[in-house]
Amino acid sequence: MNKAHPPIVLVATSGTGKTTIAHELVEGEGPYTFSISATTRRPRDGERDGIDYRFLDRADFERQVADGAFVEWARVHGRLYGTPRSELERAADR
Repeated sequence: MNKAHPPIVLVATSGTGKTTIAHELVEGEGPYTFSISATTRRPRDGERDGIDYRFLDRADFERQVADGAFVEWARVHGRLYGTPRSELERAADR
């Protein structure tokens, strides 16, 4: 990971504007890129796999957890969410 530009993690409850802030950072002139999280929840209307989230079934998500594929992950309202290590590596290579 590039130490000159460490990751920024936006954490807040649902509906508080994390995605809006992230898009403003990415579209600005800074060194930011958007990380696509993985989840076991079903896509909402208009969400696309690989664009908004990486939608995984629970077995695949848990297999990736066991393989160390996530930098972090959490169980939220019975669903699993995580940041794939590959997303941070992609950003660092950029």
